[in-house]
Amino acid sequence: MRLAVLLFSLLALLTGCDQSSSADTAASTTPTAKVGGWPRSFQTSKGEVTLLAPPQRIVSTSVTLTGSLLAISAPVVASASVRQTGGVTDENGFFTQWGAEAVNHGVKPLYRGEVNVDAVLAMQPDLILVSATGGDSALKAWDQLSAIAPVLVVNYDDKSWQDLSRLLGSMTGHEQDAEHIIAAFDSKVASMQAKVTLPVEPVTAMVYYEDGSGANVWTPESAQGQLLTRLGLKLAHLPQELTKQTVALGRRDIIPVSGERFSQALNGGSLLLFNADQRTADEVLANPLLTNLPAIRERKVYPLGIDTFRLDYYSASHLVERMSGLFAKQG
Repeated sequence: MRLAVLLFSLLALLTGCDQSSSADTAASTTPTAKVGGWPRSFQTSKGEVTLLAPPQRIVSTSVTLTGSLLAISAPVVASASVRQTGGVTDENGFFTQWGAEAVNHGVKPLYRGEVNVDAVLAMQPDLILVSATGGDSALKAWDQLSAIAPVLVVNYDDKSWQDLSRLLGSMTGHEQDAEHIIAAFDSKVASMQAKVTLPVEPVTAMVYYEDGSGANVWTPESAQGQLLTRLGLKLAHLPQELTKQTVALGRRDIIPVSGERFSQALNGGSLLLFNADQRTADEVLANPLLTNLPAIRERKVYPLGIDTFRLDYYSASHLVERMSGLFAKQG
């Protein structure tokens, strides 16, 4: 089961890296109309897309975007999914942090893996959302999808989940819902900060490879990095030669490290493990490649949950709850 979790994570990352080499993934989606009225226009790499009215039937071809749509009560009727993986996805291929919410709202799973244009067409959408990067990107099917309904491409690898929620709110007319969940999250953070002693800083945030050969380190630009900064944590600086890898990948959220660079990259006083449980933490602590690291010697290794590989309101809230338990003040 743990191996399946890793393979899913690596597949999403590697596929995203392959796709991000395309010029199309430079797509940005920025509202050019004054938010508050309709029509609204959005500038993308494919040209300007205009929505005449708030969408009523949204199809998400990105399982990563679907959770944020649900959190702001946007009318998503169907979503792409991924193969079922223990602890990460449910029987529909939806992420576990919001899978029940999707079922309650009648969201239908469309397909798993390669985009199925016929399945999208059958849902009669008035808006189709596509991610620019990641293993859940359907960008290659832009031409076919745009013949069905307006298509908006969204970059999520350089945004916090809050920024992503606001952007999706502007696209769907659910700006107030986005602000509501952000305010609710801020309240949870304030409550947590009053009750915890934060781990030794600076911290290294990462996704550990199952075979122990390396990790994907989250950058300050990643949703995970931005969340930790919001929680009051300082991220460890990576050597410059490692940060250059993000340019080669066409992504800004991860830096893959392995071999001799593996231990070099884990230079934080604490290691925060995303997409991980206690078993993962134990494996990191026992990894012979890492024994000389201060964080390993001091056992400052903390798993933040299996559902933290992709962040949205739901998984970010779960992460805050876990940190409240991990770092609760003593006495």
